[in-house]
Amino acid sequence: MIPSLTLLAADAAQAAPSSGSLIDLAKAQLPTLITIAAALGAVLGAVSYLIYVERKLAAFMQDRIGPNRVGPWGLLQPIADGLKFILKEDVIPAYVDRTLYLLAPCIAAFTTMLAFAVVPFGPVDNAPSFHRFVIVPNVDIGIVFIFAIGSLAVYGIILGGWASNNKYSALGSLRASAQVISYEIPLGMSVLGVALLGGTLNLEKMLMNQAEAGVAGWYFWTQPLACLIFFVAALAESNRLPFDLVECEQELVGGFHTEYSSMKFALFFLAEYTHVITVSFLTVILFFGGWHFPGIAEPGTIGFGAMLVKLGVLLTKVFMVILVIMLIRWTIPRFRFDQLMGLAWKVLIPLSTANVVAVMTVLQFGWSRWWLTLISGALFLAAGFIGVQQAQVALNQGPRRAKGHVAHAH
Repeated sequence: MIPSLTLLAADAAQAAPSSGSLIDLAKAQLPTLITIAAALGAVLGAVSYLIYVERKLAAFMQDRIGPNRVGPWGLLQPIADGLKFILKEDVIPAYVDRTLYLLAPCIAAFTTMLAFAVVPFGPVDNAPSFHRFVIVPNVDIGIVFIFAIGSLAVYGIILGGWASNNKYSALGSLRASAQVISYEIPLGMSVLGVALLGGTLNLEKMLMNQAEAGVAGWYFWTQPLACLIFFVAALAESNRLPFDLVECEQELVGGFHTEYSSMKFALFFLAEYTHVITVSFLTVILFFGGWHFPGIAEPGTIGFGAMLVKLGVLLTKVFMVILVIMLIRWTIPRFRFDQLMGLAWKVLIPLSTANVVAVMTVLQFGWSRWWLTLISGALFLAAGFIGVQQAQVALNQGPRRAKGHVAHAH
């Protein structure tokens, strides 16, 4: 008995990691920890001040002043809003499913933050060893990972609406499920053309393919229709206007978050804006060359200054996409729910399917990739022509139906 116990103790001591190996493991994981801390802090700070920028932009478009009381030009308003969320009374209605009610905003925030893990938010070709500008590098299925994790965010919305035990919240969660199921199809198919052209699903390789090919190699030039489909579907996935049917105030009071307040509501808002940031990064990386810009940020340039220039170029492009998303919110009116579903199933899915077939055809026969630009334009014009024809038919049938109702009434 004693010899066997001695052997077990010796095996356990051999299997247990030594203090030296633990220190080596900590050093090996240090770049990852630094990257996580930097990305998390940057995203949280960006969300706070993007809300400030959107409020100022909305005020400008509506001939108002916007936030200007807290700090110079209102620059401390995001800090005041954050303190308000923290100090506000945490109200939980008595009739909710408490467990799911509290879990829903956590799921929404966690999934959107996790999806950002494989997004390169800076140059990855010659980045310094202590900071990689991507939390999880060299993920060969990076874009699939983002779609898989990002789609889980809708579970937070569905659980929040269901657990609130509120009819308006339940309707909002049902709309969210239908919306996500519908728009995930064109969202994924719009990226298939880019994946076929680049021969990879790795975001870092997609970016480098465009940078090495120059500005003419940006996928936007050969995939403009795919870029438009991706952008529209991504707006619907992130519940931004004109696709915010899950929370529209005119119909559902506040939708899925009607019963939420304090930090629980803030987590839902954080999830939405983090999704917007992720979508903007993906749009720039997939279609606009990422950090590449001719004559300013080129592949192969080494040094701290070159790294900062590439980072600045990428963040500038991302900020421009975010500004477009903000302008759309205060420009285009909200869709009806039947229009939302019709846009996905009758327009975006057929167009994305036709685009994938066009890319496969061009690659199979070895044609010039610039044919894809002409095909994208032709598909867009054909869809517009069909839409106009259907609208005219609907307008002509409207008076006839009205006359039929009048005659039936007599």
